[in-house]
Amino acid sequence: MSTAATRRRGLILILVSAFVVGFSSSFVPPTKVVLSNKRRNDAKAASVELHMSSPAIAVGSLLTKTVRQKIPVVAAATAVAVFGLRKALDKPSRTYGEGTVAKEYDAWTQDGILEYYWGEHIHLGYYNEKEMAAGWRKKNFIEAKFDFVDQMMGFGSIDTFAAEKSPASEQQQQLKVLDVGCGVGGTSRYLAKKLPAAQVTGITLSPNQVKRATELAAEQKVPNANFTVMNALKMDFPDNSFDIVWACESGEHMPDKKAYIEEMMRVLKPGGKFVMATWCQRDDREKAFTKKDKRDLKFLYEEWTHPYFISIEAYAELMEATGKVDAKTITTADWVKETIASWRHSVVVGLEDPRGWIFKPRAYWKCVRDAYCLERMHRAFDRGLMQYGMFAATKKV
Repeated sequence: MSTAATRRRGLILILVSAFVVGFSSSFVPPTKVVLSNKRRNDAKAASVELHMSSPAIAVGSLLTKTVRQKIPVVAAATAVAVFGLRKALDKPSRTYGEGTVAKEYDAWTQDGILEYYWGEHIHLGYYNEKEMAAGWRKKNFIEAKFDFVDQMMGFGSIDTFAAEKSPASEQQQQLKVLDVGCGVGGTSRYLAKKLPAAQVTGITLSPNQVKRATELAAEQKVPNANFTVMNALKMDFPDNSFDIVWACESGEHMPDKKAYIEEMMRVLKPGGKFVMATWCQRDDREKAFTKKDKRDLKFLYEEWTHPYFISIEAYAELMEATGKVDAKTITTADWVKETIASWRHSVVVGLEDPRGWIFKPRAYWKCVRDAYCLERMHRAFDRGLMQYGMFAATKKV
């Protein structure tokens, strides 16, 4: 076998190990499991009861028990390897700091892996009840992201707002849209196509994302979408510049949530529409976080360069505190059910089609870490520690 083939097999084994260690709770209940085998001819029924504190330990126990009976040394080595891998994965590697967000997104854009699997939209997808019932794996992973944008437009009444301005009118020509944290511009271009007479501006901290977004706009012939490097906490735009301010999964990286909301409200025109989607942690004012909650949140903060998360309630309070939004117009929702499939779907598409990463050995460990973090995210959202916050509001006239 060639060296290259050996390397690929080794990497696949690492990924499978990470999958077993990190993802086994998907398939094995994290509680007591009873396995029984009854035979009519037996005087006694054999029953095996496994008490497991962790799904990973449960799977490991079943595998190790079989191997231990024949190959004790291999079983011990396997246990040590799994323990070491789990310990390494549980230690966050990309903590937030000055310049870290731009650095990480520059790297993700340059290696192309994220774009290969996630397409032009670096955000979660939308899965309706029917699709979830049929099995989320049956839905096209990238199509789910386009569906999310459509649903977010509906949530923010963007379609209705734009329709009120006739395409032939002077007002429509002047409609301006701001995409805060635009990534490689997938949503910006989509909005520009949906609102062909409007001007859409996307901002991001990543120069590589601006470069790629501009390239794709030219390739797709979308002249009404432009992109620039800009700090969302200190935007260069004058007050009341945009009819629509759109922010999708950018609040997670903001070190000052108050300034983030205030800046977006500042540049929004009176009567303009605001719509935002962002990962949130549950409100801990009624029920305090446990030690496990705090450990899990710390990992989620520090693995993907997030300073911290806040709750849906806290964001709504920040919006109202600006004094620029009437509390009656603020709409919030938790879209966990509609988006949670995205986490594991992302891992599945990477395993089913390894071409996006298999020829990039320098990115192997990063891919393993990302897959593990995706699962950690799924668990946090699934148990209610995290929430998917949706927000819509109209600025006071």
